[in-house]
Amino acid sequence: MGIIKLKNIRTFSYHGCLIEEGKIGSDYEVNLEIHANLRKSAESDHLADTVDYVHLNKIVEEEMAIRSKLLEHVAKRIITRVLEEIPMITKTIVEVSKINPPIGGDVESVTIRMKETRKK
Repeated sequence: MGIIKLKNIRTFSYHGCLIEEGKIGSDYEVNLEIHANLRKSAESDHLADTVDYVHLNKIVEEEMAIRSKLLEHVAKRIITRVLEEIPMITKTIVEVSKINPPIGGDVESVTIRMKETRKK
């Protein structure tokens, strides 16, 4: 088993419950971790034998571009697509962080973390 991590994927998105958040937008960071058998690609040195992290990044960018009220909702969409589109992935963990959230305090970020394991 192996792990691939995409760290601090930065997007400007429009998530949030407030109307203003949908108009103004804000900065987000996404961390994605996937678990898969990487033995074959370690031996073959062929992209077709591994998880293409360009594909993973594309999934994150596309899902972050779709407005959601809750970070949990966008995280679940990312997880669902990763598991549906890349069969060799057995587990995925995603963290979505809203930078400088409008919560009436000096808070650097709010992060939600969700994980899911492929059902056999």
